[in-house]
Amino acid sequence: MEAYWRFGIFLSVYLLAALLESFFPKRPPTQPRIGRWVINFSLVGINILAQRFTLGAAAYLTAVYAQDHGWGLMSVLNLPFWAEALIAFLILDFAIYLQHVMSHALPIFWRLHSVHHADLDIDASSGLRFHPIEIVISILYKSVIVAALGADPWVVIAFEATLNGAAVFTHANISYPDKLDWILRLLICTPNMHRVHHSTARDEMDTNFGFFLSIWDRIGGTYHHAPPRAGHEHMELGLPYIRQQSRLGLMQLLWLPFRVTRQTASLGLSPDVVDGEVKNQ
Repeated sequence: MEAYWRFGIFLSVYLLAALLESFFPKRPPTQPRIGRWVINFSLVGINILAQRFTLGAAAYLTAVYAQDHGWGLMSVLNLPFWAEALIAFLILDFAIYLQHVMSHALPIFWRLHSVHHADLDIDASSGLRFHPIEIVISILYKSVIVAALGADPWVVIAFEATLNGAAVFTHANISYPDKLDWILRLLICTPNMHRVHHSTARDEMDTNFGFFLSIWDRIGGTYHHAPPRAGHEHMELGLPYIRQQSRLGLMQLLWLPFRVTRQTASLGLSPDVVDGEVKNQ
């Protein structure tokens, strides 16, 4: 049941985002869409299989087990359900923000996360583009947080569905009024806000880490409030050291975490070596 709820909400958000992208695109594509979509959805398929044969719905099952055995912070606080749900949701969202920050700060995690950032265009499908090992690590991480919280299983379902929907929404290539964007980002992360995070410029890439609530970037000092220097329509997206779509095929992306150099893994801005080629930034 948990999987059906998540999939139903995700599919609804994705179809809506894809429809809006078709009629109100923010940026013209720089790469052929079909090729990118085939790669991104192939990664989705591999990730589904990885979850099926490894941890699957571990966060939800952990919540059920924790509740049955009185584990976690919520069993100690003994608050009304609405208060426990709110606290658990906020802590889980903050935990994902911290995970995202660490995936940029620690070279070993950046190697995996670079697969997500390698997309030379971003749209709703980019929110699904992750390396399967990163997906499995994320499941483990969320399960530990859920166990420590003793979060209600329904709260975990709601959070997972929100997280999936937000990942699609924030990557959507949608054009909408700037005033609406500034209003929305008072509470949630918006496509214009998150697009800056996919810039090749490091001072822009290392900002706006939030997935759903925007408050964590403000508190953590990682909020980028101004538009990108090059403008949303002309900013360069992706990794600064891999600019050829021909080097971003499915098998190349799966192997990417194991072939990047020490410099690229740490996001160094000096000349980097990838596959034996020197790329000056």
